[in-house]
Formats: sequence, C-alpha cells, structure tokens
Amino acid sequence: MENNHPANYQRLQALIAELSGSLPGTMQAFKGLHKQATADGALDRKTKELIALGMALSINCSGCVAYHVKQALESGASREEILEAVGVAVMMGGGPAVVYGCEALAALDQFLAERNLKTRASAP
Repeated sequence: MENNHPANYQRLQALIAELSGSLPGTMQAFKGLHKQATADGALDRKTKELIALGMALSINCSGCVAYHVKQALESGASREEILEAVGVAVMMGGGPAVVYGCEALAALDQFLAERNLKTRASAP
C-alpha cells in the first residue's frame, strides 16, 4: 500500500485543472464553495481542514486524504493535531478508517519530509 502522496497531490491538482477546462461552470462553482467553506469564520481554516480530513478517512477517499493532509499542514496544523483528527475518524469509521488513517499517516510523513527538504535547500 505504498503511495507517493506528494506526487498524488500534484497529479490531482493537474486533473482538477483539466476537469475545470472541461466543466468550467461546475468547477468554478465548486471552487467557490470550497473557498467559502474553508474560509476562517467561527471555525478557522485549520480546524475545517482537519474536519475534511476526518471525512476523507470516513468515506475512504485516497485522493481526499492526500489533499486534506497537505491543506491541513499548509493551514498550520501540527503532526499531533492531524494524528488526533485521524484518531477521531477511526473512532467514527472503524476498520476502514484505520486503513485510510494509515494512508493519512504515510501522507503526513511524506509531506513533512518534503517540507524539511525544501527548508534545508533554502537554508544558507
């Protein structure tokens, strides 16, 4: 079950762009919904991304797992916060959520390793 989650994320981004070219109205509406739904409000973006990750685990969507782990990290979630969100998803989703929780852990470690490489490369 080895996935390259950073590569999957980039592939998903490219496919979303392609789908946007084929379905511009639908995808523009979806992008607007996504932007509104994840904007800071009573809940901050980080919390909303952790919720989205939990839902991705519950519905067993590998692409969503990679996407929302990355977005959670970019919105300031720590490794520990992401792992706790995985724990809640496991509680709610049982065995299948455990399997996708393992994917989330792999994605988390891969995105953090990628971030560390970028940080080292930009250091003087």
